[in-house]
Parts: sequence; structure tokens; C-alpha cells
Amino acid sequence: MSARRAARFALVLAAAAGLAALGGWAAWRLYASVGGRASATPIARVARGDVTFTVTGLGQLQGGSPEVIAAPMAGGEMRIKSLRLPGELVRPGDVVVEFDTAEQEYQLKEAESDLAEAEQQVAKATADKDAQREENRFSLLQAQGDVRLAELEVRKNPLQSAISARQNELALQAARDRLAEIQNDLANRGASSEAAIATQVAARGKAQMQAAMSRHNIELMTVRARGEGYVSIRQNTTGSWFMSGVALPLFRVGDRLSPGMAVADIPDLKNWEATVAIDELDRGHLAPGQKVDIRVVALPFRAFHGSFKHFGGTFESWGEHRFECVMSVDDPAPELRPGMTAEVVVTTDILKNALWVPAQAIFESDGRTFVYVPSGSGFAPRDVKLVRRSETQAVVTGLAANQAVALSSPEQQTKKAAGRSGALEALPR
Repeated sequence: MSARRAARFALVLAAAAGLAALGGWAAWRLYASVGGRASATPIARVARGDVTFTVTGLGQLQGGSPEVIAAPMAGGEMRIKSLRLPGELVRPGDVVVEFDTAEQEYQLKEAESDLAEAEQQVAKATADKDAQREENRFSLLQAQGDVRLAELEVRKNPLQSAISARQNELALQAARDRLAEIQNDLANRGASSEAAIATQVAARGKAQMQAAMSRHNIELMTVRARGEGYVSIRQNTTGSWFMSGVALPLFRVGDRLSPGMAVADIPDLKNWEATVAIDELDRGHLAPGQKVDIRVVALPFRAFHGSFKHFGGTFESWGEHRFECVMSVDDPAPELRPGMTAEVVVTTDILKNALWVPAQAIFESDGRTFVYVPSGSGFAPRDVKLVRRSETQAVVTGLAANQAVALSSPEQQTKKAAGRSGALEALPR
């Protein structure tokens, strides 16, 4: 029995030793995974080849030279009666927006009423002229008859007394004066009648013009599209909508606005443009007419091309200065829509047969530009001349092809490894 117990005890000791060894191996693996890996510095090789430098930017698509849909210059404040939805397709002649015509219809009724009254006044003035003409003709005939009678009486003068003869001569002179007076009055009366008619005709013309203008204003209250495109509704800048950090609402049915205010745009879908924000550091590498490659996010499998048209001013976005540039889309597709996000890539230069390293391998300190190269069991800095640098590549001189360089600072990696090793040492044992 004692031999069996001794054998069992030895077996238990062996199992305990095996478990301890397994635990020690696991602890070493944990240390290696935390400390050893942390101290490893990633490297890359110096390559020789053609290096392409590009400028990229994000922006939005829009139609070129959009058609502006604005409230007509007719009257005072007006109200939107109907309005197309944002992004809705319209064709030439389609109604885009309608404004309430109550005020214009009231003005039309007033103008038509004035016109009817003016027509009556013209008719009355014409009738008065005709009546006056008949009256004048009767007065003239009567005066002419009186003159003829007076002349007949004067012919009897040789047979009558001197007194009667004198009376006849005076009567003839009076008849002739009366005839001359009537003849003069006829011209004045005719001119007065013509003037009265002209006045009423002018009033009628004014009423006709006002009625025609009211009808035209009513027609203007319905704004139609001149070309084909997708409606882009503008923000309503009237009133006191503005609040910091809050976007202005779009125009909608029922909103009131002043004459001439733009309500919507219809971009020209035959002349697409992309508006892109570019970092101001890249401005010197760009010029009007320069070719660009365009990728529309919503159409990832389609490639588009274009060229720069013009450049705008700079603006600040999230602490970075950028400038706005507009470029044409030379090969648009029917699937394009205003507002789609577009990524623009511009090839600014190609350096042939150049030595280059990844951009993150370049370090700068105290006016030096250097890389880290393997030296012994670690890395050592080596000065290089930076020829040109992009977001991903850096063309350099002072290195040989296939030379290994560090992609991160070995000193930082060593500090991180030391910190993690200290943390392992602080673990309770």
C-alpha cells in the first residue's frame, strides 16, 4: 500500500509540474503578444517607378445655367397657390408654380367696369355730336333763309320810302351778321364735339389697357417651364425664419413673397456641372480647361469626365480654407440628378522613374526631413531630400531602391512597448 501511495503522489506532482509549465508558457505568450508585438515597427521598401500626383475633392452635381422660376412683377405681395415638388421632372410648357389671382381678378373686374362705362360715354359723346350737327345745320339753314328774305326786301327799296328802305338794309345787315356768327359757331361747336369724343375715346383706351394688363397679370400668375429638368425649390428667405444652426425651410403652398423673388430653379440637364470644394494648398496646381475624372457616388460603376470652368473664392470649413470650383461634365448620363455627390480626381503631374516611399515614412523635425532605416537591432534616422509629396506617396532622393524604411516612428513604438511592459510588471503574481 505504501508503494502505491508513493506512486500516486509522484503522479500528482508530475501533473502539477505540467500545469505550472503550461501556465508559464501561456504567460510568456501573453507577454509576447502585448509587449513583443507592440515593439515591432512596420516597414516598407523604397520603390522606383512612375508616381502620379492628383488633387481630389467632393462636391455636388447641378445643371448648368439653371432656369430661374420667380414671382412675376405684378402688383404687391402674392401667395403661392400650387407648387411642384422638389426633384419633380417637368417639360417645356409644364406649370411649375401658380400664384393666387384674387387681386388681379378684382382689378380686371374694375377695369372691365371702367371700360363699359367708357364705351357708353363714347357712344353718348358721338350721339351728342350728331345731334349738335343737326342743330347747327338747322340754325345755318334758318340764318341763310333770313338773309335771302332780307335781300328780297332790299330789292323793294326803290319802291318804298327812304325810312323803309333804310330799315330793309339794316335787317339785311343783321341777317348777314347772324349768318356769319352761326358759321363761326359751327366750327367751334364741331371742335368741341370732337374734343369731347376724343376725351371719352382716351378714357376707353385707358380702360382697355388696364383690362388687358390685368388679364396679362393673371396669365403671369401661372409660371411654366421653358426647358426640361428637375425642379429645385429654393429656401424661403422671407420673414424671420433665421435661427443659428437651423436650415431655412423651402418654399411651399401658402407662402407669401414679393414680386420678382425666385421660388425655384430648373437646371439645364444638357449642360451638367459639378461644384467641388478644393483645399487651397492645391489651388496652384489647377487651371481652367484642365481635364478631370468624375465619379458619382450613386453611380459607382460609371466613369465621367469633364474640365474646369472657373474658380470661386475661398471659404472656411471646419477650420480649413477651401475654394469653390466649377467644372463641366462632358459625358452626362440620364441617371444623373441634381444634388448627387461627386468625387473629382485631377491628375496634376506624373514623375517618371522616380524613387518614392509611402508618405507616412517621411518625418520632419528641426528643419530636417528624414526617414528611419534599419540599423543593428533598431532603426536610425537618415536625411533625405523631399522632391514632392502627395497624400499617399513621397518622391525622395538620398535612398536606394528596395531600401527598408519605417512607416512609424521607432522611438514612439519603443515608448509604447515600454509602457505596456511596465503594465505587465505591475500585474499581481
